[in-house]
Amino acid sequence: MQVIQIRDEFIKLGQALKLAGLVDSGVTAKEVIQNGEVEVNGEVDTRRGKKLYAGDTFTFMNQTFEITN
Repeated sequence: MQVIQIRDEFIKLGQALKLAGLVDSGVTAKEVIQNGEVEVNGEVDTRRGKKLYAGDTFTFMNQTFEITN
């Protein structure tokens, strides 16, 4: 599991995908999220604006990341 460190209280799922280098644009992030390709805390989540807080995890393309601050 890889770690993404944030400075704020939360990060939106689309932003987290970009920060992790898994997608190259917000448009691509929106597409993969809406297509059900991303799991948040073990469940598919289709909301690009889903807020991730410290302790949350997300998985895309068999790569899992944990949010920390």
